[in-house]
Amino acid sequence: MTKQRIVAVSRTHRVLGMAVCALASAQTTAQVVSGQSVDANGAPQYIVDPWWPGPLPNRWSMQQVTGLYVDHMDHIWFLNRGNLAQGDEIGGDGSPPRILCCVRGPEVIELDQDGNVHNAWGGPGYHPKWPRNLQTVIADREGYVWVGGMAPQDSILKFTRDGELVWDFDHRPPEGVTLEEDNTQTDMLMAKGRFQLDQDAREIYMINWKRVLVFDADTGAFKRGWGGHGMALDQITNDPIPPYDWDGSAPPYVENFVPDLHFIEFDKDGLVYVGERGQNRIQVFEKDGTWVKDYHVAAHTPGRGPGCGGLRDTSAPPCGAMYKMVFSKDPDQKYMFVADGTNNTVWIVERTTGETLGSFGRNGGYAGELHWVNAIGIDTDGNVYTGEVEHAKRIQKFMPVIAD
Repeated sequence: MTKQRIVAVSRTHRVLGMAVCALASAQTTAQVVSGQSVDANGAPQYIVDPWWPGPLPNRWSMQQVTGLYVDHMDHIWFLNRGNLAQGDEIGGDGSPPRILCCVRGPEVIELDQDGNVHNAWGGPGYHPKWPRNLQTVIADREGYVWVGGMAPQDSILKFTRDGELVWDFDHRPPEGVTLEEDNTQTDMLMAKGRFQLDQDAREIYMINWKRVLVFDADTGAFKRGWGGHGMALDQITNDPIPPYDWDGSAPPYVENFVPDLHFIEFDKDGLVYVGERGQNRIQVFEKDGTWVKDYHVAAHTPGRGPGCGGLRDTSAPPCGAMYKMVFSKDPDQKYMFVADGTNNTVWIVERTTGETLGSFGRNGGYAGELHWVNAIGIDTDGNVYTGEVEHAKRIQKFMPVIAD
């Protein structure tokens, strides 16, 4: 076997912990970073840095990492959602404190690649409209940070990097009103927290019910939208997608989008990728809504129906493979990294073909293992960052393995 070495990090004295991938040698070179080891299938190899990021300052507790974004400076922004904070995790308040550690920390935190905190703000009471069910954070190249949540009165808020509110997307329903599903409605919206920015076109792309909606990022005005396989908004069914009896097979074909829709991303060619957790499917579109192709990842994972649980159903495991996705930052954008919170792994998928090449991580609580992975990002050095929810509550850094 070819001798392996690990990408150097600033803390060179670290003894690197558990490898989560087999460090198989190969004659070819992966294109995420130069010289990265790949396995026999061409999947780039990763190893966890078990000491990153280290304890948060000020005795802040680490809570659910529901959203994660790596910005143009390779800084890692993550949501530290405290919805399920337990008393023994945040019992360090008081004078004297009841326990040594910890206290509830800010819900938006900016780290550099070494794990140092640069900005931290947000949380209940920070602003009257602060989201109660945080889902997405995006730090744009103009110096603004966008935060969105999924509760009915949550919306998308735009802040400066140090936490000053500059714009509210709004589109909230009246207080206490629960909207019935109507995929033609674009003024008042439920579940606005899963979104993406097209910074060049100054547009917000949102996945909502069974559709993609596009809004002006400066005014909030609606511009266009579409459903599964490019169907018009008035063609989308407002009825629930029927469950299916899982027998080890992939979900039956459905023309509509199949909730839950969990991510929306753009590739370097200007295509739009929408992940359907209920269908183990990625639909790919042009930006005008023209359907291009479908990809399936972990297709035989139960997607919906009997036996599928969630955070509010502890009697059954969760379902669906499509939690979050990020593209590699090599010039060819060769890979998609798909975070799968059901199988608790990160799938490595070739972008142009949709072929699944491999994965890293497995279910568990040790360094390099994953439990309900729900967030993912990548920096220009090829480091992959993951965030976990439910009771895992952590962020991890997976580094490329370099072959000598």
